[in-house]
Amino acid sequence: MANFKEIVTKAVVGKAKKNSTSKFSVKPEETPDTVLGCWVINHTFDGKNVGGVVNIDGSFDVNVWYSYNNDTKTAVTTKRFNYTDKMNIRLKDGASLNDASEIIVRSLNQPTVTDVSIKNGEVNMTIEKELGVEVVGNTMLKVSVEDDTDDYDVLDDVEDNDLEEVDNVNPDYLS
Repeated sequence: MANFKEIVTKAVVGKAKKNSTSKFSVKPEETPDTVLGCWVINHTFDGKNVGGVVNIDGSFDVNVWYSYNNDTKTAVTTKRFNYTDKMNIRLKDGASLNDASEIIVRSLNQPTVTDVSIKNGEVNMTIEKELGVEVVGNTMLKVSVEDDTDDYDVLDDVEDNDLEEVDNVNPDYLS
């Protein structure tokens, strides 16, 4: 008959990803004529348990390079945007999201500007991103344990009397 032991360990008990598209706008000091470039940098984020739901609070900077004054001058404007994404993650095997759970958030696709336009002196952007979340919690494994004991080789002790005497040792051998 098999004997079982239970091992408590940390494991991923829930995993999910979310694709999101959001619209943002920037109003530069000058009235832009053309957007020459638009990129997202400094993306940071952190996940927390809020009432059994994972809240991801994050931010990023958007740089907009544009021309103005009838396309004769250029400038870059930067604006920081904050966001909160909520993810209701299904957990496996009856696990629950609590304060002891570790929440790991990864950016699977960095925020990227997918569409940009100018309207009434404002630069309007569509930004897409994809975040992945893993919830690490305690789980229990049940393993089969064999009843057999670990066999050791039995060695006989060597007695000093059993060693042979060496009579003819040359003391100058190493010289």
